[in-house]
Amino acid sequence: MARPTIAPRSQDLDPRLYCDYARLVRLQSQAMSFSLLPHLKAGSVLSGRHQSRFRGRGLNFEELRHYQQGDDIRNLDWKVTLRTGKPHVRSYTEEKDRNVILCVDQRSTMFFSSTSVMKSVVAADIAAMCAWRILKDGDRVGFLIADSQRLHISPSQRTQHEVLRQLRVLSQANQALNVRSQDSEHVSFSHWLTQLGRMCLKQSTLVIISDWHDCDEAMLEQLKQWQQHNDVLAVQISDPLEQALPSFLAKANWVIGDGQYQMNLDSQAKVEQASEYLTAQADLQRDALRRLMAMKRLPYIALDTSGDHLNRFRQAVGERG
Repeated sequence: MARPTIAPRSQDLDPRLYCDYARLVRLQSQAMSFSLLPHLKAGSVLSGRHQSRFRGRGLNFEELRHYQQGDDIRNLDWKVTLRTGKPHVRSYTEEKDRNVILCVDQRSTMFFSSTSVMKSVVAADIAAMCAWRILKDGDRVGFLIADSQRLHISPSQRTQHEVLRQLRVLSQANQALNVRSQDSEHVSFSHWLTQLGRMCLKQSTLVIISDWHDCDEAMLEQLKQWQQHNDVLAVQISDPLEQALPSFLAKANWVIGDGQYQMNLDSQAKVEQASEYLTAQADLQRDALRRLMAMKRLPYIALDTSGDHLNRFRQAVGERG
């Protein structure tokens, strides 16, 4: 159980562009306003899933031992019994906590907004609020934080000290972003999955907070495989300008680019063509993530840069009265 933490002094940063360590610590005060566990409102999307690993408890294998009178015969290990000629049972203990990994995107594409706050700020806020909630539930929380140059990986622990340490890493990754940031090939979404795969996760919860811009069909298929033995919760952060372009851009004569290629939007036809492409790509990715969530009847959580992301997240997973 996390103890109340005295928040450090805030830095002199524009909160629309960057989040500081003090802000992430203060989000502890909002951790009781929502839940990732079964005590949700009846109308919540997650209600009624009491047997789900996402919100419930399981059993851990403890030992293999000789059968004793009163043991449940359903736990007999027939292979060992036949090999030794003596009855053996597998003994289990109740799993008391969950293993949750928060995957937080702080790469260059997250440093973008056409409205109120950067996508990177939204991701950091949601990750911090989730970390405090998980810790308050007595569960273990780990982090995979992707900045523009490297992946910062922390195994799941149940200590406030480790959460504070990772929130400092997260704030530093957030503040390192700027308009000149370029991503290393070692922080691609495929590298996320490689690192997560090495953890041999089972009966764990992955909360992936990203814009999902470089997640392709093959990677989604891998996540579907993991969804069979874990729970993958997708939180997608997008900006309205990434999904459709306003018509007035033709008169503004904008030039857009991705760091390598540029396109001059100097006509209405070009603006409409670019807008249709963005809308189609956004719809395809959104539908793919919805299907991934439907495997476990989990909510697909879509957040934007309007500044209301904390309230929208709480509503999506289930607010507490």
